[in-house]
Amino acid sequence: MRRALLLAALLLVGACGTTDPAPAAQEGGKDKVNAGVIAIVDTAPIHLGKAKGFFDKQNIDLAITPVQGGAASISGVVSRQFQFAFANTTSLLTASEQGLPIKVVANGVNSTGESGKDFSAVLVKGDSPIQTAADLAGKTVSVNQLKNIGDTTIRATVRKAGADPSSIKFVELAFPDAPAALQNGQVDAIWVVEPFVSQAISQGARPVAWNYAESTPDLTVAMYFTGRDTDPDLVKRFTAAMNESLDYAQAHPDEAREILKSYTKIAPEVIAQITLPKWPAQVNRASVQAIADAALGDGVLKNKADLAVLLP
Repeated sequence: MRRALLLAALLLVGACGTTDPAPAAQEGGKDKVNAGVIAIVDTAPIHLGKAKGFFDKQNIDLAITPVQGGAASISGVVSRQFQFAFANTTSLLTASEQGLPIKVVANGVNSTGESGKDFSAVLVKGDSPIQTAADLAGKTVSVNQLKNIGDTTIRATVRKAGADPSSIKFVELAFPDAPAALQNGQVDAIWVVEPFVSQAISQGARPVAWNYAESTPDLTVAMYFTGRDTDPDLVKRFTAAMNESLDYAQAHPDEAREILKSYTKIAPEVIAQITLPKWPAQVNRASVQAIADAALGDGVLKNKADLAVLLP
């Protein structure tokens, strides 16, 4: 489905490639901007930044439109439904390889880098014989999307643990469905992110790998991006507002937790318990390169990524 959407977006670019970019609408002296953003813990900074007036300060009237995932974000930017959007690193690398005219403008979210204290984990049942990442070899593991950041980072983690990840069987399961599938014995292990990490652990699951933290140091998991023909001045102002939002969220975790109540359906008692990610303003280029290299080795990417095309 993700590749079909990206292909559709690429065909749209081919059909519309000779047209000039439509300028952002103006209202009260501000540029009206629509951003396609997944309603998850990772995106707290943009919601917090909007509430704090950081985008208003940059003369941006920001509307945030919820999307289901990176494919919808990417196709939305290419079709100009959105001026800016949020997607994970692997989705952006894949889109760039396919020739879609996108460009990263700001960091999105990073791993904490700490095993045991991150927002992404591979979990097993409490009585499972699987004890370490190396034991995942030959097992069935769920991910929310095949050939994306989940299986790429899991393979990298298993490889670092000294085992061969090629024998892992990955199956696609939405995060909300994964904890029940684990308890029912449909899979040997699940990959989930918060709030599902905390939910599954509370139901007796046990972490055996922290794939974001263990695959590469200080992993940049996702980024904000735009089309390559977006007005440079608007990009500059959006980036400034986004960077201020990231810095503020990182420095004010209690406010970041509180803003989750405004755009997610996570129960307040769960919000109080989940592990928050890190929100540095700077993209960790080395980690993006590491993910690109891993995706190339796994066959997710066909060619070595040219990060100069994608990253600022």
